[in-house]
Formats: sequence, C-alpha cells, structure tokens
Amino acid sequence: MDRLAWPLRFAATIAAGALLLTGVTLGVAPRLWGLANAHEETAVVLPEFQPLSQRTIVYDTANNVIAVFERENSQPISLDQVPAGVIDALLAVEDTAYWSHHGVNLRGFFRAMLSNFASEGPTQGASTITQQVVKNEFLAGLPRDGRSKALQAHYATMLEKTKTKEEILERYLNTVFFGNNAYGLQAAAEVYFGKGVEQLTMIEGAFLAGLVRSPSGYDPINNPEPSRRRFAQVTERLAKVGLVTEDEAADLAENWPIPARVRTIATFSTKPTYYTVALRDYLLNRSNILGATEQERANLLYRGGLRIHTTFDPALQEAAERARDILPGNRQGFDAALVSVDTTSGAIRAMVGGRGLRPDEPSGEVNMALVPRQTGSAIKAFILAAAYQAGAETNDIINGPGPCTVPDFSDGRPTTKTVVNATGNIGPLNGKNTWSSSDCGFIRLSYAVGLHRVVDSTYRFARSAYFFQGQSTKDHEPFLPLPLTATGNNALSALDMAAGMQTILNQGLHHDPYFVQFIDAADGTRFYSHEDPGVQALDAAAALKTTESLRGVIRAGTGARNLRNFSRPAAGKTGTQFENTNAWFVGGTPQLSTAVWVGDPNGYTPMNGIPEFAAEMGRNGKVQGADYPSRIWGAYMEAAHVNLPVVDWPPPTPPVRRPARIYVPGEECLARLVSGTLPGVTTTTDPDAVTTTTAPPVTVPGGTAPTTTVPRAVVVQVTSGTLVPDNVLDPRAPMPSIDTKTFVYSCAFVPPNVVVAKKTP
Repeated sequence: MDRLAWPLRFAATIAAGALLLTGVTLGVAPRLWGLANAHEETAVVLPEFQPLSQRTIVYDTANNVIAVFERENSQPISLDQVPAGVIDALLAVEDTAYWSHHGVNLRGFFRAMLSNFASEGPTQGASTITQQVVKNEFLAGLPRDGRSKALQAHYATMLEKTKTKEEILERYLNTVFFGNNAYGLQAAAEVYFGKGVEQLTMIEGAFLAGLVRSPSGYDPINNPEPSRRRFAQVTERLAKVGLVTEDEAADLAENWPIPARVRTIATFSTKPTYYTVALRDYLLNRSNILGATEQERANLLYRGGLRIHTTFDPALQEAAERARDILPGNRQGFDAALVSVDTTSGAIRAMVGGRGLRPDEPSGEVNMALVPRQTGSAIKAFILAAAYQAGAETNDIINGPGPCTVPDFSDGRPTTKTVVNATGNIGPLNGKNTWSSSDCGFIRLSYAVGLHRVVDSTYRFARSAYFFQGQSTKDHEPFLPLPLTATGNNALSALDMAAGMQTILNQGLHHDPYFVQFIDAADGTRFYSHEDPGVQALDAAAALKTTESLRGVIRAGTGARNLRNFSRPAAGKTGTQFENTNAWFVGGTPQLSTAVWVGDPNGYTPMNGIPEFAAEMGRNGKVQGADYPSRIWGAYMEAAHVNLPVVDWPPPTPPVRRPARIYVPGEECLARLVSGTLPGVTTTTDPDAVTTTTAPPVTVPGGTAPTTTVPRAVVVQVTSGTLVPDNVLDPRAPMPSIDTKTFVYSCAFVPPNVVVAKKTP
C-alpha cells in the first residue's frame, strides 16, 4: 500500500466523521425545534402512498396482447411473489440491517462511509431502504442538501411507525429505478432477464440490486465494463454476508454473463401497427373515454394499469394484409389501404394503412386508412341513398347521357365545366345509370337532391370521431357542395367510406366506427363498456333500395369484372378519380362493410402505364376501381366470411307510384305537347300542326329515338320549378320530378323536330 495514501485516507475519514456529526445534528434539530414550538405547530402527518404506476395492456378479440402502453415500465407485485433468496441478496447489497433499524441506521451510515473511503469506489449505500422510499415518495424534486437529508431521516422514522417493514419493502421493490425505463423489480426482471420476478435467482436479484446506485452508470447494455466492475463489488458483499463463498464470488465476478440486451416477456412482445397507433390517438385525442382532459387521459392510459379489450379481429387482419399484397410492388410507390367494420355495430375489425409501419422512412407513420383522398364515383352510393331518402323510386328516370355542363369553382372563380360520359343513358335509377356509374346522370341527380343535402347526408352516413360537421379543417378536409361532387372531388378516408357504407348496408342504422369494446380498471372492475344504440341516419326503405341498386354493380356493372362470382349476397360501388389518381371499391354484406383504396400515398399520381401493373393485369397498367381495389376487396371479403353464415337483406318494398322523371330545373326544361307527335308523348290529331321532317337522334324519355322521318311537334313550356333551396335540409323533402308523359329537354338545346311555342296556340 502506498504510504502517501494513508494520510489522505485518514484525513478523509476525519472529514467523513465531521459530515456524520453534521448530519446527525441536522437530523435531530427538526425534532428539537418541533418540541420547542409544540404549542403552536400541528404534527406532521405523512400522506398515503400514491397509486403505483402500471402498464396498460391492450387485447384483440381473441385475447391476444396487441399493445402495451406505459410511460414508465412499472409492473406492481406483492412481496410474497419475490423469492426469499432475491430479497436476501437485495438487502445484503442495499440495507443489511433493514429488519432491525427503525428507518435510519447510524452505524450503517458511518460504516458505509468508512468502507467507501477505504475502497477504490463506493460499495455500500448510506441510505436505508426506508429512506429511499421516503426520498422517492415524499421528497422527490428537493435539492440534495443537508435539509433534505434531515427531512429524509425524520420522515423515515415516521414512516416506520405507520407502515410495516413488509409494506415498506414491497413499496420499494415496486418503485425503485433499475434503468432502461424499468421501475420496480418485476419490470427489471423482464427488461434484463426476460422473465417474471418469481423466476429470478438470488444472483440475478443481486445483480439488479447493484444497479440501484447508478442505473445509467452501471447499465449493462450501454456500459458493460462499469457494470461488470459493479457486479464484482456485489459478489464480494454476498460473500461477506455468507450468501456465497469467496471462491463462488470470484467465479461469478469473472464468468457470470451480465445481460447484453433489453428483453421482453414473450406474452408482451408487441410492435406498433396501424390499428394500435390509431387506437392510441383515438383514446388520447378523439374521445373522452379515459377522461375530460388530455392530461387525465394520458395519465390513465400510460400509468393506470387498464386492460383494454378492442374490436380488432386478428384473423380478419391477417386476411386483410394478405389481400393488400395482391397489389404488386412498384417503383412509383403506389399502395393500398383497407378498413373493415362490422355492419351491425360499427366495430373496426381490420385496418391496413399500407405496406406496414416504417419508422425509418419519412412517410412510414402515415396511415392511409385514415387519410382523406378524392373518392371518384364511389361517392355516388351516398348520392343514390340521399335520392331514395328524398322520395325517389327504383324505377324513376334520370337523364344520363353527356355532354352535361356544370359550374366549376376549382380555380376560385365560376367557370363552366363540361363532363362527357359515353356510358350514360336515360333510364331508371336501379339500372345502368348506377351500374355503369354515369357521371352526367349522377351530376344531375346530385343537383336534383340538392348539393347541400348531399353534403348533410354524407356527414350523417359516415359520421365518426374522424369525420363530423363542424370539425377543424386541420383535422379533416371539409366535405363541400362542389359542382362535381358526383365525380368525387371531395376527399374521404377509407374509414369514412366504410362508415358510410355501414349505414346503407345496415338498413340505415348508423353506428360510429369504434375501437374499444370494454375496459377493465387495474383492480378488475369494469371501467367502460361500449354502448351505442345507433342513429337512423337513413330510412330503412331507402337503404334497402340503395342496397338493391348497388348489388347490380357487382352482378352486372363496373364491379362485375372481378366480382361477378362473389360467393354471397353483396353490394358495392367502384370509384376512379380523374386521371386514375385514386381508385376505390367500397361495399359489403349484412355482416361486414369494407372500403379499399389504391393510390400514391405521397400525391395524386396518375396510375396509367405502370409497368408492374401492366405485367400482372394488362390494360396498359391503368388502374380503375374495378381492378385492384375490387380484387383486394373480393379476396379479403371471401376469406373474412368463411366461417360466417350466408345472410341476405330483405327485399326492398315495391314502388308505391308510377315512375317519375327526375330533372334539374335550369338545366332541363319542361314542356307540354300541343300538336304533333314525340316518341313517348301523347300524339295530337290536329292536322295543321303536323309536318314531316327528318330528325337526328334525340334523347327523350324512354330512350334515344332513331334517325327517322317523324312529324314535327309543337310544345309549350310549363313552369319547371326550382332546385331544393339551400336552407332546406330535411332529407325527405321531395326533389324536382315530373310524370314521364311530360316532355323534358335541355334548356340550351331544342331538338330539331320540336317547336317551342311562346304561348299555347
């Protein structure tokens, strides 16, 4: 031993004694002061321990753990769960005299000071376990000075008079910090050894006890060499108290494998998914299930020890992910999203937001299942439902052929937008206008219903915590009464579309889509149960008529290309946005309502001429709603229904009146035949009014007249009425319609064989 070191150590020991004397004086002083002022001060009463922080565990419908939410990894245990050897080792390292002292161990304090000065580094702690509990529970945040040490000693003696040794030790084992976000012995057992506390060995317990002095400094994962040295000190201590022999201590110090990585118990090995990330956001920011304020909600979610049972179905999620993979990988980054909800309740059963969460990429956390995108013609399902709600019948006539012109405000000022649709025809709603997705037909239908009522209906059909009237524009793009609403210029998310389809397919009874079925509190009591009787957002009769019309889309319309052989009753609607930038299929059965979107998550990129798509499906790689969205929807829905019974909707009620001609006042004019003949209109017998002309094809009620020699007809205009006023939101208020005997023609173009008289001759 270096002779020069002895004077220094002796001086240090004297200094330590002085510090001890100072500490004792400071510890006694508050009591003496209290006695001197007992006549004017009330006794200090320690508060009860705060509830322990506990992790919240999230389960799917099969009781699998799918998420763990915790701010600090804290997993409370009872003292009797801890093996006796582990307790012995921990007390040997941290507080040998724990069972005999009364909160403060003066001899231990002095001995620890001498031992630490006589060694190369600190080996024994100066605070008892009781003092450490006091420091963490009652004095956290106070500066570490003489006053705090005095209060610590004072409160420790008080605590030992109000709590048993077992209660104090249990509190310590549940709150002491071991590093790597592990608070308490159970969390430390999992993080460092991947096991429960009951499985810890004495040596493992001793190793964990050695971390308490400096959890970050002795962290075995990030600082393995200091951790190894600290463990050597711990094994020496175990040998001194007789828990191991000196030879065993030496061997452990040299060869025992210290933990090299953070572990988890297999039961709780979870990774974030689109669903669990959305669930967390829903609980913290979009509902008050966990409390009125954000702070309340966060505290309960991260520290409340809740057991959250969700609507998430693992079998359906697996089927959804397999279906999503139908879309080939591609250099442009086009992706697919899917949301499936229970038709009868709104429960969210599956959610695919893309290829998978990729935190290492800038856009990796974007959940396209929740991102609004233009809907293309898929929105026509909601327009059709609004029309039936306003009194339309399935055999009512709408004029589908193009061209049709509507005002367009896309550049901030009114201009004229011409829409051409070669597939349109004049005919009933439950027919080719719906099945072939006639743009002009549905543009006219949306104006007849009233764009403002289409907006109101869409909000009612698709309402959720993510989409509702009056919400911030930063949270969701508003759904506006745009002239081209029927072609999908508004943006909705896959969740919005699935929610709206759920309303239609559930006979008009809307349920907000939801994540949580029930929640149990940490003590096992039921904290929350989902209850939602639903809102009749659409009359059942109107919903069944809409469903019947949308069934034709799958049987004979735009969806038939890939869904004609779907195995059970189903209804749906394709959607393709301008230049194929977004493609959709939205539909379902009486059991599940599902929306599928395909597009570029980073922008509105045309899906034309995509090499990977062309090689797989042909069509020059041009993606429409009838292509990949329909295929993905069909593959998922077939798999999702394997174990479900075949269920059908009841048939809609037959029309209660003769067919009517739905028209748009201002764009379409009405006239009464005075003389002559018109196909589909009563023929007059007035010979003076009849002349023979050769007329080109003319669109009239009942179809397109062929080029032929027809008599000239004279008509007189009749009042055509007005559109439904903007201040009328009653969804049942009738829209403009007339009997099919009335001549309806374009106000901007009079057929060449027709003469419009200024007044009745």
